[in-house]
Amino acid sequence: MAATATERKLLIGGEWVETGDWVEVRSPYSGDIVGRVAKAGAKEARAAIDAAERAMADPLPAHKRAEILVRVVSGIARRHDEIAAQIAAEAGKPLKAAKVETSRAMSTYTFSAVEARKLAGEVVPMDAAQAGEGKLAFTLREPIGIVGAISPFNFPLNLVAHKIAPALAAGCAVVLKPASQTPLSALTLAELEHEAGLPPGWLNVLVGPASEIGDVLVEDERVRAITFTGSSDVGWGLRERATRKKVLLELGNTTPVIVQADAEVDEAASKLAAHAFSFAGQSCISVQRIYVQQPVYDDFVAQFVPKVEELVVGDPGDAETDVGPVIDDEARERILSWIDEARSGGAEVLVGGEVEGDLIQPTVIANAPPELKVCREEVFGPVCVVNAYESLDEAIELANGTRYGLQAGIFTADIRAALKAARELEFGGVTVNEAPTFRSDQMPYGGLKDSGNTREGPAYSVHELTEQRVVIVDL
Repeated sequence: MAATATERKLLIGGEWVETGDWVEVRSPYSGDIVGRVAKAGAKEARAAIDAAERAMADPLPAHKRAEILVRVVSGIARRHDEIAAQIAAEAGKPLKAAKVETSRAMSTYTFSAVEARKLAGEVVPMDAAQAGEGKLAFTLREPIGIVGAISPFNFPLNLVAHKIAPALAAGCAVVLKPASQTPLSALTLAELEHEAGLPPGWLNVLVGPASEIGDVLVEDERVRAITFTGSSDVGWGLRERATRKKVLLELGNTTPVIVQADAEVDEAASKLAAHAFSFAGQSCISVQRIYVQQPVYDDFVAQFVPKVEELVVGDPGDAETDVGPVIDDEARERILSWIDEARSGGAEVLVGGEVEGDLIQPTVIANAPPELKVCREEVFGPVCVVNAYESLDEAIELANGTRYGLQAGIFTADIRAALKAARELEFGGVTVNEAPTFRSDQMPYGGLKDSGNTREGPAYSVHELTEQRVVIVDL
């Protein structure tokens, strides 16, 4: 094991637990072991739920929940550079992007603390109906119960924060299963929660096979909600199995963006070159399909391709790197097979499409028929497609021609075109003159169709993880 590797235990009921079995965490860039983590199974999952149940028997007042969340923000700030380096090591995320993620996690906790302090119901206007005369009614928002949280590898700190912080703000204990490829950041966050004074059992972290841990979260009736970010097939499979629970899904996308002829082409090319390839395209809102109006198509490509070629591909620990590795060999081989399919299907690879070392070079594909996987399915890699269109109606139809609906974008100087796109693009979010990879952590974020069934952002997640109770008083 490399000298810099760390060894971490599981957090169950406020105790750091060793199981005798281990999960190795390897750098996607070098293949070196950067850590090993105690491996959990069904036994540990049941113990974690037991601990969460005990914790919720002694509720935390809102002000204490908020104070703990604020102290976590201070903890992240104190260890900011260390945490960013850890994200780069375990996820292969370029250091500059890892630093942004670490700062975003601080925002997620800050907004969650605000929500904890203002969590309240509303007054119901009872005398608006004859039956309500002489009655006072108001609602309370009560914690839904134990939350089972499952997070992905690509944002190993901030997407974990989006699971933990709003749940705690709502007054719910959490059993978290982070991705086995990237569990170190989640355990660091748990350590900061522990140091911030979170009582035992309110947060439990398990690393191990989803087939064991996930099955317990689905089957145990004490877990009242499951929040999942990951692939569509897995997410909807959970939803089908956990019919008596609230299941909140944040899933994939084949992110489209439209570039109108009246757009600032240089600005669009710059933003899209960065956002199609950041973290090697391993974001569910990474720009994947670019539709450019015919009169400016050649100009856009002429500006876009050199900007892609300028991206620095290499060691994620290097401060200058823009694009690092994909998460593992299996992902790399799948992505390369999709590029090969595009070539054989009549598309043109304008740049990239090859591997140097173990790194897929940023790849731009032109004139790709819509039935190709690079157009139809989520690539989750450093690949984007650039196609031409004639009319805005055609572009919107092409953008909507997918089973996904998370975010989309349009670049245009025409407010009427922007508003038409906002109305007609079938996505949970639409950006105007900004890459649809944009996300600010307090905004409602989520998708339609196969992209999910909820909205994240602390205010929205807290609402999802509480239940409304009406109180009626006869005056």
